[in-house]
Amino acid sequence: MRVSSSSLACTWGLLVGAAQAQFLVTELSFGFGNRISPDHNAKTVPHFELQGSPYQPEILSNKVILTPGAPAPGNQRGAVWSERTLDYQHWMTDVDFRVSGPERGGGNLNIWIVKDGPAAVGTSSIYTVGKFEGLALVLDTSRTRVGGTLRGYLNDGTKEYKALTGVDSLSFAQCEYPYRNLGRPSQIKVHQTDRLFSVEIDGHLCFSSEDIIIPSGYRVGVTAASADVPDSAEIFKLVVMHNNGGGGSQQQAPVAGEEGHAPVRISRSGISEDTPDSRAYEKDNIPDADANTITSSTAQFADLHNRLQSINHHLSTIFRQVATSDQVGEQRHEEVSIQLGQLKGLLSKLDRLDNIEDKLEKMERDMRSLHNELRSTVTAAESSVKYHVAGHLDGHHERLADTLKHPGHMRLILVVVGGQILLAATYLVYKRRKANSPKKFL
Repeated sequence: MRVSSSSLACTWGLLVGAAQAQFLVTELSFGFGNRISPDHNAKTVPHFELQGSPYQPEILSNKVILTPGAPAPGNQRGAVWSERTLDYQHWMTDVDFRVSGPERGGGNLNIWIVKDGPAAVGTSSIYTVGKFEGLALVLDTSRTRVGGTLRGYLNDGTKEYKALTGVDSLSFAQCEYPYRNLGRPSQIKVHQTDRLFSVEIDGHLCFSSEDIIIPSGYRVGVTAASADVPDSAEIFKLVVMHNNGGGGSQQQAPVAGEEGHAPVRISRSGISEDTPDSRAYEKDNIPDADANTITSSTAQFADLHNRLQSINHHLSTIFRQVATSDQVGEQRHEEVSIQLGQLKGLLSKLDRLDNIEDKLEKMERDMRSLHNELRSTVTAAESSVKYHVAGHLDGHHERLADTLKHPGHMRLILVVVGGQILLAATYLVYKRRKANSPKKFL
């Protein structure tokens, strides 16, 4: 039996890709399924502890609201912490979040991988926390012009950050990122391998270091704090993964099986449940052997037969994983279709706003036309009144002038008055003469 070198190379490439697959740690993750909590009315997240001040974080079907936005009051704090510790040497933490509020809000979002997080950190931010041991990644808008900065902090448990001044200058690395009011979730990934520690945001490298190694046994959590003006801080997903060659606790999968949660495999093609075939992949790995140990044709044939059979099993596993990833793709396509339908509904409301705007413009034009008509009517009435008043005044003026020029009644008045005066004067003369005449005596 002969196997071509090209087919062996192709098979080896597929096997290497499968060997580099990562596995989801369900006890340290939420938001990777259809719902955050299996119970529709649940007020808890499985395997996680919620803290809040003055109110507990709100749990919805697809997100956890650590701090609510307006019209809720400001100065709120919220936190979500894993109940179990991160017991792997090589891992990746993925957090999908969204922050909305004022353009330059005073709140912050903190991602923690620290020892005894719920007790040592609780709902604190990097500016209000005391002594802690581990890593803190902080997103805020202080001292930045682009709308946000991601900073990294390390503490060995000796520094009490709330008692320090100039906390921003204590970060070991940072990068600018405008994370507020994007209208979509942002993603922060923290990777740790045996050679490199790195932090990515939305698929772009923020910073990395070969000198940082986070010890195992730490708790994973996210906290948020709002200022006087409230911020809406939402967590859609917190996922922790490890690769199968990364060491750490190898009893994670049996523990998950005992509690009734099937382990989940995350590969480059997506998320799929861990099936017996995928577990057979790890079981059927054949250790390498020295060629000198194979001394007979029978042993050589048996070794080749076993390896080809193992390759066949691995290929079957890969094909099943691809089929499962297709199902996941269809599910995501359905979710996207639903979201597009909701978006169309919002766009239809925007069309209604356009109609309202057109009606308002029409009313404005009608009001302007009515104003012009009213103004012209008032102007015409004013002109008419002025014309009639001026005509009447001119007529009275002319009649008065004619009366003064031709005083017909004045003559009669003067005659009557003159007559009266003449009569009075005659009477006085008569009386005087009568008084001076001699008296007659009988």
